[in-house]
Amino acid sequence: MSLLIKNGTIVTATSEFTGDLYIEGETIRQIGFNLKVDADRIVDATGRYILPGGVDEHVHYGSFGGRLFETAEAAAVGGTTTIVDFAPQEKDVPLLDAIRRQAAKAEHISSVDFAFHAVIMDPKESVFEEVRHLPEVGVATLKLFMAYKGTSFYCDDEAILNAMMRAKEAGVTMMVHAENADIITILTNHYLSQGKTAPVYHYHARPPIAEEEATGRAIALAKAADCPLFVVHVSAKEAMEAIREAHSQGWPIFGETCTHYLTLTTDYLDKPVFEGAKYICSPPLRPQEHVDAMWHAVREGWLTAVGSDHCALDGGYEGAKKKGTNFSNVPNGCPGVQDRLALLWTYGVCTGKITRQKFVELFATNPAKVVGLPGKGELRVGADADIVIFDPDWKGVITNKDSLHGIDYEPFEGFEIQGRPEQVYLRGRLVAQKGVFVGERGKGQWQKCRPYGLCYDYYHK
Repeated sequence: MSLLIKNGTIVTATSEFTGDLYIEGETIRQIGFNLKVDADRIVDATGRYILPGGVDEHVHYGSFGGRLFETAEAAAVGGTTTIVDFAPQEKDVPLLDAIRRQAAKAEHISSVDFAFHAVIMDPKESVFEEVRHLPEVGVATLKLFMAYKGTSFYCDDEAILNAMMRAKEAGVTMMVHAENADIITILTNHYLSQGKTAPVYHYHARPPIAEEEATGRAIALAKAADCPLFVVHVSAKEAMEAIREAHSQGWPIFGETCTHYLTLTTDYLDKPVFEGAKYICSPPLRPQEHVDAMWHAVREGWLTAVGSDHCALDGGYEGAKKKGTNFSNVPNGCPGVQDRLALLWTYGVCTGKITRQKFVELFATNPAKVVGLPGKGELRVGADADIVIFDPDWKGVITNKDSLHGIDYEPFEGFEIQGRPEQVYLRGRLVAQKGVFVGERGKGQWQKCRPYGLCYDYYHK
């Protein structure tokens, strides 16, 4: 099958022009002006933007209690055609086996393409030795948690440095969740002892200094290992500034932020009757000054990508969040994969905070480069035909009834949005149209990532 998309405004991370795209099978074969080709299907995209399918480098399907891949239609409808999930490691389970187990949960189920990050949760020598073999199973990124002390997620500095040194040898990009676990533990116990249990104390127990300190420490460890570093879900101004400063000095230090840190503030945690539990995620939502700093950072390139940190908790608000008796035992996580494009475009492009080219860079191109997926996130000859035909004039409101994440609440409920994907193609096949999933579940494919991704491109010599 072949497809010709005509007369659209093609937007890439570096340019914008009116033209045509010709697709054969699953691949973009030609890009140009007034292409003269025979195609099985022709779509007139006059008045529409043609964007690369989104790459969400930060989702949780199954980890942290998130729903599994049967809800990946939410990504497709929202203009994301590739998701990069985390493969949690159980005790005594080899790292490579953990990845294969997570992939088995997605194969023949996911409606969009998928790839994986490795996660060390059983730090020991045999696991560290596996790091160099990650590219053999198509994984080129590795995440460790500096938070969650007392759980299997937590890794100390020794484990992080060990992992970094192995990762550097194999071209694997190191990722960290940077929050100081001891600050969080002590402050959590302090507030609980005073009877301060409301969701807003999730923020007070995880103040910006906890993120700032851990980010600085992670950077120091990366320098010691001479290893590139990608700090995930940056939310605090001071943490972002530490990344910016290290990068400006020539170190390969990078970071991402997430859509909720660009749109929601601590006020949402302070909603009455425990409703603030819907907004508990880690790091926590921050005051407006940090939101403004995140927009500044993505505009200037100090942060490289915007993920969703999607985690649609199994049971949702009533079944998971509301069962918490205080802020410390409410499950962390919010759905967001479906809303990422809408929020970035409406509150970034439409307000003049970022350009359309910067949007494409943050939403698709850079995430693909960070994780090592050269066939994704770009509109170019030879790339996968993952394409969004975007209607910039459509206006609507985000509601849970229109969301496909499969739970009972929507953190961005009531947000006005402008523009939506009119058609979404996954490797040349139509999978979503005007907010409705029209594809076939299970057609997503496991994408194998290549080592030496974007964070190695600027390697410190």
